[in-house]
Amino acid sequence: MNLNETDKTKIIELIKAGEKLPKEFIYKLFADEEDVFLFWNGRKEDVTNVALPFHSIEHIDEPRKDPSTGSGFLFDLRGRQLKGWTNKLIWGDNKLILSSLANGPMRDEIEKEGGLKLIYIDPPFAVGADFGFNIEIGNETAEKKQSIIEEIAYRDTWGKGISSYLTMMYERLKLMHNLLAEDGNIYVHCDWRVSYYIRLMLDDIFGIDNFRNEIIWFYPGRERISENKFQSKHDTIYYFGKSSKAKLNAVTKKWDKEERVKMLRRKIHKDEDGKEWFWETRGQANGIEPYKKYLDEYVDKGGALNDVWDDIQFLRGNHPERVGYETQKPEELLERIIKASSNEGDLIADFFCGSGTTAAVAEKLGRKWITTDLGRFSIHTTRKRLIGVQRELQTSGKDFRAFELLNLGKYERQFFMDDLTNGKRKAKEDLYVDLILEAYKAKRIEGHSTLHGTKAGRFVNVGPLDVPVTQSRLMDIFEECRQKLYTQVDVLGFEFEMGLTPQFIQELKEKGVSVTLKYIPIDVFDKRAVEKGQAKFYDVAYLDCKLTINHLQLTISLTDFVTHYTQDDIEELQQSMRAGSKVVIEDGQIFKIEKDKNGIINRTLLTENWFDWIDYWAIDFDYLSKPEIIKLSALGLNGLKDDMIVENNQILASSNPKNLNSDEYWTGNYIFENEWQSFRTKKNPTLEFTSIAHEYKKTGKYKVMVKVVDILGIDTSKIIEVSIK
Repeated sequence: MNLNETDKTKIIELIKAGEKLPKEFIYKLFADEEDVFLFWNGRKEDVTNVALPFHSIEHIDEPRKDPSTGSGFLFDLRGRQLKGWTNKLIWGDNKLILSSLANGPMRDEIEKEGGLKLIYIDPPFAVGADFGFNIEIGNETAEKKQSIIEEIAYRDTWGKGISSYLTMMYERLKLMHNLLAEDGNIYVHCDWRVSYYIRLMLDDIFGIDNFRNEIIWFYPGRERISENKFQSKHDTIYYFGKSSKAKLNAVTKKWDKEERVKMLRRKIHKDEDGKEWFWETRGQANGIEPYKKYLDEYVDKGGALNDVWDDIQFLRGNHPERVGYETQKPEELLERIIKASSNEGDLIADFFCGSGTTAAVAEKLGRKWITTDLGRFSIHTTRKRLIGVQRELQTSGKDFRAFELLNLGKYERQFFMDDLTNGKRKAKEDLYVDLILEAYKAKRIEGHSTLHGTKAGRFVNVGPLDVPVTQSRLMDIFEECRQKLYTQVDVLGFEFEMGLTPQFIQELKEKGVSVTLKYIPIDVFDKRAVEKGQAKFYDVAYLDCKLTINHLQLTISLTDFVTHYTQDDIEELQQSMRAGSKVVIEDGQIFKIEKDKNGIINRTLLTENWFDWIDYWAIDFDYLSKPEIIKLSALGLNGLKDDMIVENNQILASSNPKNLNSDEYWTGNYIFENEWQSFRTKKNPTLEFTSIAHEYKKTGKYKVMVKVVDILGIDTSKIIEVSIK
C-alpha cells in the first residue's frame, strides 16, 4: 500500500466525516495490485452465485404438422427433430440466468455437450429505450414503450451513467467467462458509445493475452452528410479466446469479381466455351511454369479474412430479414462468426438475444444454442422466428432440433422475497402481502380470512407467491364476501389456474359478488417502481374456441378473445402517424386519434374485430402428457421425506407421479407441447383461425390447452376437457 502516515491520517479523517475520498487516495490504496487497475464507482469483485431452477413454459418439438397434398391427413415427415440436447430460449434477467446456468444442474448438461464453445453478445449500448417495439394493427403502426420491468433494467443499466453500465456488464461478463469452455471464444459487439470501456473490461476479465481481434464491421451504403463530424460507418466486435486452447476455423472472404480483376492486373482470356482464365505466374521464381487459372474458380475460392469486414450490408428498414427490431443484425454477420468459432454440433449462446438472429443462424448451421432476453416481446419474436426456421428446414428435408421456452418463474419471485426477509417464512408472508398492497395502492385490513385490503370501495385478495390462484380459492373469497355482504373484490395473482373462464366469473357476479382478476407485475419487487406508482396491474384476458370432434380427430377454431387493457394498464402506447395523430388504448380497444386542419378531433377504431388483438396462437392437444419434472438438488433439497418436502422454508406438494428418481420432483405443472401454431409475420400478416385435425391414437378423455399471445406480447391460455370416442 503506497501510503505515508499523513495519507493514512487524512483518509481516516475523511471516512469519519463521511466525506468522499479523493481519487488519488483510491489509486494509492490499490497501488500494489497492478500497474494499471480498472476502477469505477460500484465495481464489485464478487458475482451472483445463486442457482435457481428453470421452469419450462413451452416445448416446441417440431413445426406444426401440415396435411400433404395426398388424401387424408398424412403428415409431411421430411426433416426430423434431432434427439438429445434441446435448445433453450430463456426469458428473464440474464444475471440470474447466467448464475443459474453456471451453478445449477444445467451446467452438467452443458458440459456433457462439450461445453459452451462460442458466446456472441450484442448488449445495449445506446442511452435510450432498449426494449421498445412496433406493433401493427391493420395498416397502422404503433410503438409499444418498454414495460416497467424493462424500464427498471434500463435504469439499472444507465441510472448512474457509464459506471452503472459497467457494473451491469462486468458481472455478466465474469459469469460468461465462467461458463465458456476452455477452448471457447467470445465476440462482444459494440459501437463508439462504449467500445473503449468494453475493451478494457474484457482485457481485465479474459486477460490481454487472450485478445485476438478488434473486428471492424464497416457497413456499405447508408450515406449521410453531417456538418460537424465524419459519418459513423462501423461497429466494433471484440474477439477473445477463453485460453490459448481456443481455435479459429479457416474462413475466407468472398471476392467481388470486377474488383479482383482490377487487383490482378492480368489479361483475361476466354476459352471457346466462354470460360474466362488468366496466366498464373506466381511461383516462377521457384521454377513453376505459368499455368491457366480459371477466373470463376479463383473468385469463388475467395481469400483470407482480415479484421475489417466491409462486405456485409447493414439491414435496411425494408430488408426481408427485418422483424421489427431497430438493432437487428444481419444473418450473414452471425453466419461468419459462428462458422469461424464453432463446428457443427457445438453449443453456442447469446445472452442478449434481441430478435433471435444468433439462434436462427445457429439452427440453420446445425449448432446447438442457448439464448436469453429480458424483453417479453424479444422472446416472443424469437419464438416465432425459430418456429419459422424449423418449418424451412423441415420443408427442405433437413434435420432440426427441438427448443424449449424457459424462465425462472416462481423461483425468481421467491429469490426476491428471500432477499428481503432473510428467508424467514412468516416475515416473508406478511411482507409479501404488504408489498403487493402498497404497489396496488390498497389499504391493509384485519379480521378477514381471505381478504387483505381495500381500494376505492373494492376489497382486495393477494394471491399466493408461488402457486396459481385456483377456482377453489375464488369460491372461498366469494363465500366470505357473500357472508359479509361485500359486492366487489379484486383478486391479484402472478398466475391463475388454467381453465378459469369468463362464465365462472359471470356466475359469481350473478350471485352478488363482482370479481376482477388482475395480474401482479414482477415490478412490485423494485421499490423505485412502487414509490413512483409505476407497477401496473392489468386485467386477465379470456379466449374462447370451438371444438369439432370426428371419431379420433379433433379440430379447434379460435372464436373470441376478450381483453380489458387500458392506456394506464400497459403504459403509454403512442406513436405519431402523421402530424396531429396518435394511437391510444381505451377499455380494451385501440384507437387512432387525429386532429384535422380545422381542429376537429376524429377517433378511428383500429381493433374493429377481436382477432385484431391476436399475434400468435398455439395448441397442445394432450396437455397432461408431459409433467414438469425438476431435480431436487436444483431446489437445494436432498430428497423426499414421507412424500412431503419441507426444507429451506419451502413447502412443496406431496402428490408426485410414480416412477421418479429420488432426485426428481414434480412441480404440479405440465409442459405446453406446441403441436400446432399460427402467427403473423411481416411477410404473412394473416392468421389461420382453424387448426388441422389432430388424430388421437386411442379413445378417452384429454385436456387440451389453447394459448394466445396478443399484439402486446402477453400470454392468455385456456384448458378444455374433451372426450374422444
